[in-house]
Amino acid sequence: MDDIAAAVGVGRRTLFRYYPSKNDILWGQFDESLRRFTATFDAVPADVPLLEAMRRAVIDFNSFSPAAVPQHRRRMRLLLHTPALLAHSELRYAAWRHVVAAFVAARLGQQPSDVTPALAGRMSLAMALTAYEQWLVDEDHPLTECIGEAAEAFRYLALT
Repeated sequence: MDDIAAAVGVGRRTLFRYYPSKNDILWGQFDESLRRFTATFDAVPADVPLLEAMRRAVIDFNSFSPAAVPQHRRRMRLLLHTPALLAHSELRYAAWRHVVAAFVAARLGQQPSDVTPALAGRMSLAMALTAYEQWLVDEDHPLTECIGEAAEAFRYLALT
């Protein structure tokens, strides 16, 4: 933490005001991203089918400027392939899944913890993580296309 604080030009205490642990540093402004994720779902018209709404929101959540892609790719490699970070990531993933589950629950008149909304949260996370794995292997394939393909694969599996 001392090295990170020195690299960004702040004291260790200042760094811990922004990030409770070193594992949180890779997550950046994740809480703000979750607020935008919720707003994206809130803006989906009621006539858009659930899977399509989830696909759109997940793509929007994971859209980055071309300049941010190399850093995001390095960050995601660390988050997805470092055992110590995987455990911490589950805390963040739970919050992410809850945003999806809350949206689906509201649409269906259910609670986020009910089976269908909870499954939707887990399914959308699986869709995103599968897309990330594909994206990390094929650097020429845009992440948003990988997410779209994962959504289509899920739709295919659900219909067969």
